[in-house]
Amino acid sequence: MANYTSPITTTFELQRRSIEQGQQAIEQSLDVQKQIGDSLIAGLDSQEQLQRRLVELNRDTVTSLLDAVDGLPGADVAVDDLRESVDGSYEDLLDGHEGAFDNISEELENGIDSVDDVSDDLLETLDEQLELVLDAHEELEDQSVEVTEELVGQFEELQEQANDVQEQIEQVSEEAAEAVEA
Repeated sequence: MANYTSPITTTFELQRRSIEQGQQAIEQSLDVQKQIGDSLIAGLDSQEQLQRRLVELNRDTVTSLLDAVDGLPGADVAVDDLRESVDGSYEDLLDGHEGAFDNISEELENGIDSVDDVSDDLLETLDEQLELVLDAHEELEDQSVEVTEELVGQFEELQEQANDVQEQIEQVSEEAAEAVEA
C-alpha cells in the first residue's frame, strides 16, 4: 500500500510549526516591549541626574557671582540677604526637581508593571488557548489520516474487484472464443 497520508501529516506539521512560530513572535515582541520599558526608566534616571547637575552648576555659578559681588565695599548686607534667598530658591528647586522625578519614575514603573502584568496574563491565556488549538489540530490530523487510509483501502479493494471482474471477462471471452472455434 502506498503512503497517501504523508502529504497530509506534513501539511499538519507545517501548520503546527506556523502556529508555534506565531506564538514565539508574540512572546518576543512582548519581551522587547518590557526591555523598552526598562530602558525608558534607566533613561529617565540618567535624565534626572543630568538635569540635577545642570541646576547645581547654575547654583554654583550664581554663588560664585555673589562671592565676587560680596567683595565690593558696602555690598555685604545686600549680598547676604540675596544669598539666603538664592540658596533657599535653589534648595526648593532641587527638592521639587527630585520630587517630580520620583513621581514620574514611580508612575512610569507602575504603568510598566501594569503592562507587564497584562502581558503575562495574555501570554498565559495564549499558551492555554494554543494548547487547546494544537490538541484539536492533532485530533483533526488523526481523523484525516484515518479517513484517508480508509478511502485508500476502499479504493484498492475496488481496484482488486475490478481486476477480478476484468480477469473473469477475459476468461469468459477466451472460453467463448474457444467455444466458437470448436
